[in-house]
Amino acid sequence: MVVLTSVAKSLKNLKIQSSTTHLFRFRSIRTLLLQSASESVKLQQLTDSDSGILEVNLERPATKNAIGKDMLRGLQYAFEVVNKDSAAKVLMICSSVPKVFCAGADLKERKTMSPSEVQNFVHSLRSTFSYLEELYIPTIAVIEGAALGGGLEMALSCDLRICGEDAVLGLPETGLAIIPGAGGTQRLPRLVGKSKAKELIFTGQKIGGRDAMSMGLVNYCVAAGEARAKALEIARDINQKGPLAIRMAKRAIDGGVELDMASALALEEDCYEQLLHTKDRLEGLAAFAERRKPNYRGE
Repeated sequence: MVVLTSVAKSLKNLKIQSSTTHLFRFRSIRTLLLQSASESVKLQQLTDSDSGILEVNLERPATKNAIGKDMLRGLQYAFEVVNKDSAAKVLMICSSVPKVFCAGADLKERKTMSPSEVQNFVHSLRSTFSYLEELYIPTIAVIEGAALGGGLEMALSCDLRICGEDAVLGLPETGLAIIPGAGGTQRLPRLVGKSKAKELIFTGQKIGGRDAMSMGLVNYCVAAGEARAKALEIARDINQKGPLAIRMAKRAIDGGVELDMASALALEEDCYEQLLHTKDRLEGLAAFAERRKPNYRGE
């Protein structure tokens, strides 16, 4: 059942003071709160002209959004709902807790687990982040404050990452005599290179937002508190494009990056051919000829 949140009502007529370069922020933002499997994970659907943009919010302030069993269930449920929603076009993962994205695993809870329970939990976490990575729509991690351990690994599983300049990112697991176990040892070097990834993981070093951007770990580093606004700007841009084309572009990039060039180009050709007979492609050509905004329906 879908219910209108009180927060959404208060935001409906909100005007945000900003420079002309951020005019997109003046548009009203309304959301619908979807059912959740966890109190610490909320899935919201933006409405009106932002229909198609969904937002997962992490809400576990007492533990700085540390990922325990309950939050993991909530993340799994939210991602499954998104993947089944044919109207979904972009997903943003945010935090409702000030100055923290996600502090990593809930170590207090983990201390009570047996080795086999830890193994099962980490396996589920790894599988959940792989599922996130494989969602058919673009995903954006909105990082304000700390994104450490499993929190950074979740962000690494997204297509894009936007952070505030006061963000702190790192994989500190070796300081606990373990290694990143939810994809960090594999996704980080693919983003920043093998040597830099080794340095960050071997030392457990935490880096700031500007350094993260300079090494390619995040796409944008903006003023503190502005990461969601920047992510929403990008999400709105994506939301206006042909949704089938976006899905095929993601498939071509993700599937081709590990292939040899000939195989990758063959994959690109297959993805392109799947778009040739769509109504959206014809609508795009018509809109261009008529100098109007296209009305894509994902058909």
